[in-house]
Amino acid sequence: MPEVQRLPACPICAKPAAEEFRPFCSRRCADVDLNRWLSGVYAVPAKEDEEEDERRTENNEEPN
Repeated sequence: MPEVQRLPACPICAKPAAEEFRPFCSRRCADVDLNRWLSGVYAVPAKEDEEEDERRTENNEEPN
């Protein structure tokens, strides 16, 4: 009996993913994810370099 390849669950609603919208199960879930990216819900934390902070302080620049 051949093995059936299982797609991972949709990261938005946890239903089985559809090949057409992979890794999502539907266009709706793909759009929900896109909206989250565009509205800033998903963000990669950034840490400024300490040397950069020191250079700003030496040059009397305002930190962000």
